[in-house]
Amino acid sequence: MSDVARLAGVSVKTVSRVVNAEAGVQPATAERVAEAIARLGFSRNLGARDLRRGVGTGMVGLVVEDVGNPFYSLLTRAVEEVARARGRRVLTGSSDEDPAGERELVREFCARRVDGLLVVPAGREHGYLRPEIDAGTPVVFVDRPAGDLDADTVLLDDAGGTEQAVHHLVGRGHRRIGFLGDDPAIHTAAERLRGYRSGLHRAGIAAEPALTAMGPHTAESVRAALTGPLRPATAVITGNNRITVHLLRVLAGAQRRPALVGFDDFELADLVDPPVTVITHDTRELGRTAAELLFSRLDGDTAPARHLVIPTRLLPRRSGEVSP
Repeated sequence: MSDVARLAGVSVKTVSRVVNAEAGVQPATAERVAEAIARLGFSRNLGARDLRRGVGTGMVGLVVEDVGNPFYSLLTRAVEEVARARGRRVLTGSSDEDPAGERELVREFCARRVDGLLVVPAGREHGYLRPEIDAGTPVVFVDRPAGDLDADTVLLDDAGGTEQAVHHLVGRGHRRIGFLGDDPAIHTAAERLRGYRSGLHRAGIAAEPALTAMGPHTAESVRAALTGPLRPATAVITGNNRITVHLLRVLAGAQRRPALVGFDDFELADLVDPPVTVITHDTRELGRTAAELLFSRLDGDTAPARHLVIPTRLLPRRSGEVSP
């Protein structure tokens, strides 16, 4: 700003008034300042401005598992839309399901003085966030709860979704229903497994441990499960969209195809043959709800921690309606 002021022949205060669109500057003077700014390539340091004023940076941090996963892409987009409507921007990073990676991203975002944090937790220990929360940085956990903090949380009805899938398949005559889930150390995977077992119990079907294969999964591990312990299953529930895609690759061209219900909808699920029956949910609503909750905290809401659940529903397409 000092360089701009010297070139334009004005005071630094006048330059400040021009760049901040304040009144009290003659049009000819403002034009000289604008020309000097253009010649020098000057741009404001918004972080320094906000630090001086003692206000927020206008940014919130979002930590997800993998921004390349369509589920998290939709969630991120929804958060961005809410933030943009509030005049803020979103810094996003992927933890790759690594608790250390999550902590590193959170600390980097906090070092950049984000106004708040949205976190899809990769682990179960979040006491490291207590100093930030005590210092006034609101934190909302998305899709999974914090391990050791009572904090704002927005989840899907994971257990209810897989229980509904079991009920649907039992209604088509299936009694031997397999489950391909993610790592049970992950909250969503554990909840979906719980819903699967609860659904069997409610239907009066004894759970067969051999018909359950927990991940993480690859196409190879899915193939091994289907040709091994899950071979007797007449129907399979998959625990997330990536596992469903692995299963579809394994089943491509196969003569014997079990009935299939996948958790999470995904692109082209309605175009494969047969179209995939899914437990679907409004991922954008998950992101919007979490972002709105965060901004309500930034606006001064001091109510006790909220724990919100977004419903799921079964979307029949044909793969889950196959009889044994």
